[in-house]
Parts: sequence; C-alpha cells; structure tokens
Amino acid sequence: MPTPTKKVLVVSGKRKTAVARAIIKPGVGKVRINMTPIEIYEPDIAKAKIMEPLLQAGGDVWGQLDMDVKTSGGGYMGQAEAARMAIANGILKWTKSTHLRTVFSEYDRTMIAGDSRTKETKKVGGAGARSKEQKSYR
Repeated sequence: MPTPTKKVLVVSGKRKTAVARAIIKPGVGKVRINMTPIEIYEPDIAKAKIMEPLLQAGGDVWGQLDMDVKTSGGGYMGQAEAARMAIANGILKWTKSTHLRTVFSEYDRTMIAGDSRTKETKKVGGAGARSKEQKSYR
C-alpha cells in the first residue's frame, strides 16, 4: 500500500536584494515570518504589507494553510515585499484559482509579477554606478 504524500509547496519572492522563501503546508492558518508569528511582527508598516495578500484572499482560503516564510537580504521593507510576493504566489499555486489571480493583480500587480528594478552595478573609474573620478586640466 503506497504511503499518502503530504502536499507541501515551496515558493520564493524577490524584491531589490531581499529574498523570501515560503513553505506552505496544510494546517490551521499560522503565518510566521522568520519564526515570528505575523500577529506580533514588527514594524507595523511591514506587517501591513505582508498581510495584504491574506486579507485579499480571505480567511477561508488561507485558514487551512500554515506558512513559514524565511527572508534574507535587503532592508525590512524589501523583505516584507518579498514575503508578500511569496505568500501571494503560494496561495495562487495552492488554490489554482483564476479568480484570486485577478483579485491580486487588480489590487497590486507587484504581488504576483514582481518589480525588476534593482541597484545598478558599480563600474570601474568611479565611486558608484555613474559617478566618475574628477579631473582638472589646469
């Protein structure tokens, strides 16, 4: 007799230099960011960003899922937006709902598609991406 396989999803999200990996499995609606429950996550502005896909989807959708999100790199807002993207894509993959996809994309397209803007790389001959060493002829 084959053993029943447990359904587990691993989804990632990126923003600037921040990366978030979400592990989604059947459960009771626990959402944890870096082992911290979403209810006590600080700062509040980042918590609000992360909660957006959950509020849009509704409690009946993610109420039976447990989500563990691990973020690294970037600042706290970059990490929050990466986590938000990972959660939104995870919910979409889990439910396979086209209605949810339209709800998310109408609310904010970056929840699904992401934002490709990143830091421009530093070039030779200057301190940053565009600045050059000064020169004087006199």
